[in-house]
Amino acid sequence: MKNLFLSKTKKILGISILLLVIGYFLLAQKPVENPLGLTVAPLILVGVYCILIPFAIINDSKENKESKQKKGV
Repeated sequence: MKNLFLSKTKKILGISILLLVIGYFLLAQKPVENPLGLTVAPLILVGVYCILIPFAIINDSKENKESKQKKGV
């Protein structure tokens, strides 16, 4: 349990959090002032929740299995 998240997973989760902040910021804008709030923000949020975060979780479990096999555990 020393490395809960490896470096590649940390990068993916960091990008995910950044995109979530951007998506919610765009979503909070009034649609009249910012048409991106109606089109791009929902696509960003769905992409992060359905693609990036599950990919980071799956990638982390694969990396943990590979590191355990290398150590012989």
